[in-house]
Amino acid sequence: MERQTAREIVEQLYKLAQRVQDPDLLLLAHMARGTMLCLLGELVAARDHLEQAIALHDPQRHRSHAFLYSLDPGVTSLSRASWTLWMLGYPDQARRRSQETLTWARELAHSHSLSMALYFAAMFHQFCREARAVQELTEATVALATEQGLAQRRTAGTFLRGWALTMQGQREDGLGQMRQGLTTYRATGTVLDLPWYLGVLAEAYGSTGQADAGLAMLAEALAAVDKTDFYEAPLYGLKGELLLGQTVPDASQAEVCFQQALSIARRQQAKSWELRAAMSLARLWQQQGKRTEAHDLLAPIYGWFTEGFDTADLQEAKALLDVLA
Repeated sequence: MERQTAREIVEQLYKLAQRVQDPDLLLLAHMARGTMLCLLGELVAARDHLEQAIALHDPQRHRSHAFLYSLDPGVTSLSRASWTLWMLGYPDQARRRSQETLTWARELAHSHSLSMALYFAAMFHQFCREARAVQELTEATVALATEQGLAQRRTAGTFLRGWALTMQGQREDGLGQMRQGLTTYRATGTVLDLPWYLGVLAEAYGSTGQADAGLAMLAEALAAVDKTDFYEAPLYGLKGELLLGQTVPDASQAEVCFQQALSIARRQQAKSWELRAAMSLARLWQQQGKRTEAHDLLAPIYGWFTEGFDTADLQEAKALLDVLA
């Protein structure tokens, strides 16, 4: 019998749930389909399914699900919804969903679900480039995972804590923890999140002036990433930044990478990735004396946003637009 893909299994679950209209099965089906679509970069559809799962989730009725399925569907749906909303360009709504995840996970008092909520919240803050919040959440993740013997979550928490430390100036310790976490992750044979791991490590290398090491990580990441992956656009954006950070910058190839990142982000309707790529390209064009082109590229995407103006990306975009004007 031919092996079924994960997508085929999820679609079968969803069709079954739609046919029988069982609320508990519909909850799981929307959660699974939303999660799958989020990871595939189909963000609008992912948001719709995750929000339906959240609406179906009854904290009292479904409290036993965490113990039955190992993870609480409410925690999973809220966590993935926070990522999806952020990528779609709704930072404030995403932050609220992330906070709701932590609140519910703590009330649930289920260690596996709580460790997941802590770590996924840390990933959300990593998207936002909020290193201090990432450190706090990963410290809690590692402590809980160590106490409960959750080896995989401890590895993931250690890796992301390393990113936070690196971004806050503790470079040697931070990069050491990231390399340790990546080595342990590879040893499990898991490949699903490998492009993300490699991309985050590449970013950390770039922040410490090690552009060549970062580009080596990105070469592997881009070879491994699925062409519908939610993290593909930022990988190309990072590659462009690292090409500019070399001893001899390669502006022409960097521009190709930024254009690729823009194209992918637009296809996925990932406004936050689009903004980041547009800023990178606008800064490059500014340096090349193309101020008008840079302004005309960045202004529409910045103008699209209606919330999140206290976030690092939107503040940087506003500052750059002021200079370009």
